[in-house]
Amino acid sequence: MKVLCIDGGGIRGLIPALVLAEIEQRTGRRIAELVDLVAGTSTGGILACGLTRPGPDGRPLYSAQELAGIYVEEGPRIFHRSLLKRIFSVDGWVDERYDDDGLDAALARYLGEATLSQALADVLVTAYEISDRLAFFFRSARARSDPAYDFPLVQVARATGAAPSYFEPAEATDVAGARTYPLIDGGVFAVNPSMCALADVTAAGRADELRLMLSLGTGEHTRSYSFEQTRSWGQLEWARPVLDMVFDGVADTTDFEAATLMGDRYVRLQTELNIASDDLDDASESNLAALRREAEQLIAASQEELDRVCRILAG
Repeated sequence: MKVLCIDGGGIRGLIPALVLAEIEQRTGRRIAELVDLVAGTSTGGILACGLTRPGPDGRPLYSAQELAGIYVEEGPRIFHRSLLKRIFSVDGWVDERYDDDGLDAALARYLGEATLSQALADVLVTAYEISDRLAFFFRSARARSDPAYDFPLVQVARATGAAPSYFEPAEATDVAGARTYPLIDGGVFAVNPSMCALADVTAAGRADELRLMLSLGTGEHTRSYSFEQTRSWGQLEWARPVLDMVFDGVADTTDFEAATLMGDRYVRLQTELNIASDDLDDASESNLAALRREAEQLIAASQEELDRVCRILAG
């Protein structure tokens, strides 16, 4: 069994998209044809939906390179704020930073009418249910057997991408019409979904079959905070930095746990963001170019790991 896991990280999802494009180029096959399960959180969940969406011929509709267009072409529209939005949201402090129009339009273009049950490889996408206060998992394996757990991929992607303070919460209604769930970004508990994926594989009784879990990061935060800088901060000053710290800490903890439990079956490809911004929403032309360079450097520095990954995936 072969598993792909993709972190959250907003516009920084361009990095794993380009790493996956490199894998597809080397193997001559699309990701949904190479793996048994794709797990994703936030931007990684959006990629999971796009990578497994079927085309008219029953094969994956998009290559990873084409999905990189979500970031390059759609990113500036998704992360665009009018002057009125900046004013009335007080730059994101009293309302979400961005309207949903750009994100909703992009998801509709890429995901269309496809549903979770139609995914070409198993999909596990994280979200957090804010009414009952619980971790919520969109699982294609369950969706195929019960319409009450099946959802349009557009709603799956919108829910997992509902990063608090950036976009308003999302609602997802199952295709059976049984229930509507209020959801936010799964990054609040699983920005790196690797352990969720391992639990899913184990629950299915397939842990012994696991040959590879490829975990792709979206770039490590490099912004530091000093004691003197933070010692007098209150709720307002901590609000946005603590969100980044929670995301970063959860990802690092999950990486440690997964590596400890799976050993060399677990491969993590991650890079420090020494060129690009670590902001989730910097979709400027210069930062998109910097993110591309970060991906290229990660690929260049990971030749041995990529060779091994491609051998296992194509085998």
